[in-house]
Amino acid sequence: MGEDLACEELRRRGYAILERRYRTRFGEIDIIAREAGEVVFIEVKARAGNEFGGAAAAVTALKQHRIGQMATDFLARRHLLDQPCRFDVVTVDFVDGRPRIEVYTHAFTLS
Repeated sequence: MGEDLACEELRRRGYAILERRYRTRFGEIDIIAREAGEVVFIEVKARAGNEFGGAAAAVTALKQHRIGQMATDFLARRHLLDQPCRFDVVTVDFVDGRPRIEVYTHAFTLS
């Protein structure tokens, strides 16, 4: 449900969804899109409450590293290594049963 809500919000903002649930040996990227001439790799985090710091707190350094590996795999397989790309995070926090969606563009970079 969180990914569906995220896709709706991203489309509303002008993103073109290219792929969902892209799987590699490193794991899965939730959403891959194109926006403003960039390939965007999007991690979606949904939480029912803030007991563990909310959805944004769930994108750890290890998760960022894995997303980078998967992004490189995607770009290489599609011959897009020369394309600009970025990493966004969409959080869906359910407060009193209602979703609150935040889109963090350029949420992280890889070093």
